Amino acid sequence: MSFASETKNELARIEPEKKCCQLAEISGFLRVAGSLRLAGGGKFRIVITTENPAIARHYKKLIQEYFGIETRLEIGESAAVGKSRNSRHHAYGITIDPENRSEQILRETGILLIKEGNNYISDGIYSGIIKTKCCRKAYLRGLFMGTGTMSDPEKSYHLEFVCHSETLANDLKKMINSFVDLSAKVAKRGNSYIVYMKKADYIRDTLAIMGASSQVFSMEETRIKKSMISDAKRIANCDTANLDRSVDAAMRQLDAIRKIEETRGLAWLPEKLQEVARLRAENPYVSISALGELCDPPLKKSGINNRLKKIEELAAKL
Repeated sequence: MSFASETKNELARIEPEKKCCQLAEISGFLRVAGSLRLAGGGKFRIVITTENPAIARHYKKLIQEYFGIETRLEIGESAAVGKSRNSRHHAYGITIDPENRSEQILRETGILLIKEGNNYISDGIYSGIIKTKCCRKAYLRGLFMGTGTMSDPEKSYHLEFVCHSETLANDLKKMINSFVDLSAKVAKRGNSYIVYMKKADYIRDTLAIMGASSQVFSMEETRIKKSMISDAKRIANCDTANLDRSVDAAMRQLDAIRKIEETRGLAWLPEKLQEVARLRAENPYVSISALGELCDPPLKKSGINNRLKKIEELAAKL
């Protein structure tokens, strides 16, 4: 199961206690997962669709609890665009008929409004439903369960909401950005508008705001593991680079010593440099610190470095 699906399953287990939050969550989900069908006589039938059975059960119960109505839950088939018949999944539909006050529900959720005496379907977020912070959290939770998705933190950090209109996308961006330290962006993709976040901290905080605490811990655990692996690789790369530099330096020193020995002989060098040259030739792969310990008396790393550099300078003049 994907990280996004696990997140939605966790959110579907949340039962809002406050009536205002129940309405806000229903409104958010209905805004993106609901569609209207004409039922004759100028009346509407609401059909809410999802491929997640936990979400279907959750909203059937929530709608019943808030509006006090029985809805029909039907199961059909759904196939994503470009997928084969073997990729079909079940689709769960919740139907609200006119006799169950579908029109009143559309009005209370801020979807069916009146302007200049005429009904019209709004395409944004009705501000009256998200006046308080708790209701904005609930509305965001409903939107995510209806149209949200996110990548697995093991691979990348990306959370998005697919909106059917620019107005809804801009309203959602504004609502998300009303939370402290959150920032979402909008991009057009085909005929849809995408509200998205790519920063790990924003995504973690959004999960927390919606109430997916278990997924927050899971994401943080993944971040810690990735950070540890990254640090280990960085240290290994640093060690490798240091080793490469040490080997290069040792090769230069050996070349210089060999050149002096072939042209003038090591006896040509001052006594202190002779000792270091002989030790380096006998121990070509030991570190500078280890080389210093072989001297009599032992030398510090800086002392050995200075003598080896002097040997290289003398060889360069030959």
